[in-house]
Amino acid sequence: MSSYIRPLVKAPVFRDADGQIIDYGNRWGGSPPEDTYSVDTHPERFAPLHTVADALIAHLSDAYDVEVDERAETAADLLHPAYHDVVRAVRIRPNDPACASLTLVFTAYPGIYMHAGLLNDFHYPVCGCDACDSNWEGEADDLERQVLAVVAGHYRETVERRESDPWIGYAFTYPDGAASGGSLEQGIPSERLQVADSTLRQVSDGWAEWPRDGL
Repeated sequence: MSSYIRPLVKAPVFRDADGQIIDYGNRWGGSPPEDTYSVDTHPERFAPLHTVADALIAHLSDAYDVEVDERAETAADLLHPAYHDVVRAVRIRPNDPACASLTLVFTAYPGIYMHAGLLNDFHYPVCGCDACDSNWEGEADDLERQVLAVVAGHYRETVERRESDPWIGYAFTYPDGAASGGSLEQGIPSERLQVADSTLRQVSDGWAEWPRDGL
């Protein structure tokens, strides 16, 4: 059981042209209006994600046997460069090589990119457009659940060889019994894929649980 607790966040409030508070996450009862696609009115609503990521990094560095490397260069762990300017990048690597490492990249958008293990990147938010109507709370839920699943050893990566591009898979399982997974990346350099494939064969049942500090 993780001892992580989300920090208190003073969430920003945004109002529409009529002065009404915009209830992000609950704006559309059905399909969003056509003119809300590709429009990103208030990206700053995701700023609390930086606070949550800060708290996760502090928790992981305090509670687990890890090395923390905070340098802009660690953003290169991402399979593809961030779409927005990188303002901070932190790699948390367990001292047990059977465990997946995590790299959290803070962007000026503001948002978080996470590189988990060897072959998968995750974005929070995936899309911040008005049509998608995501809010920081839901994105923070996903970030926390997936970070803590990696830490608990409930994260698996797979490589399926095909005639064309290999199929890169991932899977998370969560304490409530829920699971998520899929395939995210293609076009990975062959050298990086070969090294990752060799490592993943050694953890074919999934990455191991992170060791606690002092144990």
